[in-house]
Amino acid sequence: MAIPFPSDAWIKALKDVLNSDAEYAQIARNWEGDVLFVVEGDGPQPKVMYVDLWHGECRDAAELDNPATKKAAFTLSAPLAVFTKIVQGKLDPMQAMMTRQLKVSGSMVYMMKNVPTVLKFVKCTQKVDTEFPATSA
Repeated sequence: MAIPFPSDAWIKALKDVLNSDAEYAQIARNWEGDVLFVVEGDGPQPKVMYVDLWHGECRDAAELDNPATKKAAFTLSAPLAVFTKIVQGKLDPMQAMMTRQLKVSGSMVYMMKNVPTVLKFVKCTQKVDTEFPATSA
């Protein structure tokens, strides 16, 4: 059954995918940093999802009601349509960052030194059986 994006159920399903993917564990073995995903939608408040990534493991994942409760190493912000294209494989995440369709707060140098980890993370998002809102495509 498809899981709605963005949602607490979706980010928890992604945690399960990350923790069961041996290739991700190997590629991300040196990654240290948690990430906030700020998904700007039609509502007055963006949806915020959090992942704690540490040496190839996702230690925590949740949708946050109040993003101020977490101070993450990275914050990735974009409209829902941009996140949808990235998760569907229709937009390269690095291109989205470089063209500022996906805004990054945190060390871009660290992100660029870890491109294989970033790309494998995105491949893992594509393994989640996802239902996107009709307006995001």
